[in-house]
Amino acid sequence: MSQLITADLVDVDLFADTKEAAARSLAERMAAAGRVTDLEAFLADVAAREAQMPTGLDGGIGIPHCRSAHVTEPTLAFGRSAEGIDFGAPDGPADLIFLIAAPAGADDDHLTILSALARRLADSTFTEALRAERDPARAAALIRGETPPEAGADADAGEPGDQPDTTPAGSGPAPFRIVAVTSCPTGIAHTYMAAEALQRAGEEEGVDLRVETQGSAGFRRIDPAVVAAADAVILAHDVEVREKARFAGKPVVDVGVKAAINRPAALIAEAREKAAQAGAGAAAEAAPKAPDTAERAPMDEGAEGDGFGTRLRTWLMTGVSYMVPFVAAGGLLIALAFALGGYKIGDAPSVAEHFAWGEAASWAALMFQTGQAAFGFLVPVLAGFIAYGMADRPGLVPGFVGGAIAVTIDAGFLGGLVAGLLAGAVVAAIQRLTIPPVLRGIMPVVVIPLVSSAVVGFLMFVVVGGPIASFQKAMTDWLGGLSGTNAVLLGVLLGLMMCFDLGGPVNKVAYAFAVGGLATPTDGSLKVMAAVMAAGMVPPLGMALATTVRARLFGKAERENGKAAWVLGASFISEGAIPFAAADPLRVIPSAMAGGAVTGALSMAFGATLRAPHGGLFVVPLIGNALLYVVAIAAGTVVTAALVVLLKSRRTVEPAPAASVTPADEPVSA
Repeated sequence: MSQLITADLVDVDLFADTKEAAARSLAERMAAAGRVTDLEAFLADVAAREAQMPTGLDGGIGIPHCRSAHVTEPTLAFGRSAEGIDFGAPDGPADLIFLIAAPAGADDDHLTILSALARRLADSTFTEALRAERDPARAAALIRGETPPEAGADADAGEPGDQPDTTPAGSGPAPFRIVAVTSCPTGIAHTYMAAEALQRAGEEEGVDLRVETQGSAGFRRIDPAVVAAADAVILAHDVEVREKARFAGKPVVDVGVKAAINRPAALIAEAREKAAQAGAGAAAEAAPKAPDTAERAPMDEGAEGDGFGTRLRTWLMTGVSYMVPFVAAGGLLIALAFALGGYKIGDAPSVAEHFAWGEAASWAALMFQTGQAAFGFLVPVLAGFIAYGMADRPGLVPGFVGGAIAVTIDAGFLGGLVAGLLAGAVVAAIQRLTIPPVLRGIMPVVVIPLVSSAVVGFLMFVVVGGPIASFQKAMTDWLGGLSGTNAVLLGVLLGLMMCFDLGGPVNKVAYAFAVGGLATPTDGSLKVMAAVMAAGMVPPLGMALATTVRARLFGKAERENGKAAWVLGASFISEGAIPFAAADPLRVIPSAMAGGAVTGALSMAFGATLRAPHGGLFVVPLIGNALLYVVAIAAGTVVTAALVVLLKSRRTVEPAPAASVTPADEPVSA
């Protein structure tokens, strides 16, 4: 293979005023060098990639890139613009432009080039040298990582078999660098606990580790320069990571969010190993080799080895995570409206036609109607972001359309789930088709939305919508008719699920079931939401009570965690019990499940209702039968605390004085 970049692929005086013109100018050099066989088709591939996400980086850098069937070998062209060209970077135009081309299917080559270049671009000495260099041959040598030849020397000279140096930088004394992203379905507890665990482990391991938390309050992107300089990436998530393409080309450790909480040091070690594998693969680029085992797949694809069940749960939780804020806003507004204006406030006329500033009824009507408007987005948002989790941004339009159709035909929450899955599958199928070059540039903004929306509309209106609507109605009627033993048994089941894994997959299934019922609120679905939230509060409250009444059974760290668990439990953050469960799962988890089952059963038996999907004890004034609801929570808390104290008390037989201890006298574990 010839060199990655040569003097004839360098333009130190690039005259172009748009990114399209810059790409064309550099692509023409590739075509003249025989590395691009069809200029227009290749430029269409570049434009299609650019349409997915801007390729500008902070620091005046643009890196347009693509894989294309019209490229003969991995190639890099460089241009320097005096005026600057807008590639969408937050800090303004780019003056250093790198056009990266790789043959179709040559993912390893493509990502190796991107990764190695991005890391070197984080070095200000390298970029300043490129800005100052006037000789194309010396600029090409700098980019290849070689010692620049004397001005005017032939950049292609050298010993036969010379290969481009794409070995990642950063092998000197600088600390190992990792960027991480943490995200969980609700974005409240696991997200930030995982981030804290990773940062603490990074400090202990001497690693420069930066974490981006994609939580309920949004996220602040890690600086692109930090991402570019990173040696590896850790993605700890139960929902789709936003803007994954930023990490393309990096060795990736892709796990669930709880793995980062439970074993952060192991993830860091795995990241080091994958980075070493990736570096070895890049250094041996010229030699025949087996496929690189490091996870460097394009970031819009699922992690290799993930089963369908794991990916399905991630897609569904992505939709639920985006839906929850709409449920929270709408539910709390409606609950406040009922508290202020009574349950007849739903019959009030539109506040657009009548609103009296001094009347409480008008303010109650305003809150009710605003809450209803927020609720109107639940199913479309659910469907849209399930499709987004499956197919990234191209899935949003057909997903939202399918969700809106589900509302129109009364297919409800289940219709939204199916619509999102259909939309994601349709878009993924379209993306796998071989597209004529002339259409590639308009695929993301015209062809995919048009075709996928039409297909999803047909499927929802004509094929699957009717049966789903019938099933949804049957389930709604069943929930609405729950009473007596059936209601209590459902409460027991939901309580057990909420406390089984403390915010894990089983917990989230129960929670999603409850939140989904709020999309079409009935008396039954509101009881389910109340039971789920009450049971989810019990594990941390129970552990907090246990550490208070029998402190000697717990270590110092557990006693400190017990103080925080009061607040976490009261806030409906089940994860507050995780430190206790991690230290003693065989005693803590069964105790929590028993308390959760009691609370769920009592909540259903008392007929407590809840419109808000979160808030814990802080939304008690908005709960139906609030006093009995608190009694149910208190009962479950006492049961959990009593059981865990009993089990821990039987754990160890007190040892005899040290002087008389024999092997037979040693403490015996239960």
